[in-house]
Amino acid sequence: MSAALSADSRPQLARKARLRTDRLTGETLLLYPEHGLVLSPSAAAILRLCDGRSIGDIAAELAAPIDDVLEFLATLSERGLVTWGDRNPCGVTT
Repeated sequence: MSAALSADSRPQLARKARLRTDRLTGETLLLYPEHGLVLSPSAAAILRLCDGRSIGDIAAELAAPIDDVLEFLATLSERGLVTWGDRNPCGVTT
């Protein structure tokens, strides 16, 4: 995990990534060019809160260990699916 990430970091989905709800199964999918991931309910909840909140706020909202949230988001960041900063927050479409 990057040393630059902290509870104050503000994650957002990368421009190439989108959250979608599968109409048949109801599962949340993370889609990106020519790929997709079926997300667990906890992973989907974390990404849905990428609306300008800090990692600390996301962890508190979900009553989740901050280290787990940091690790999950850092993993997605390494894959280029999550970015950090003050650009437009991630969007959720169904």
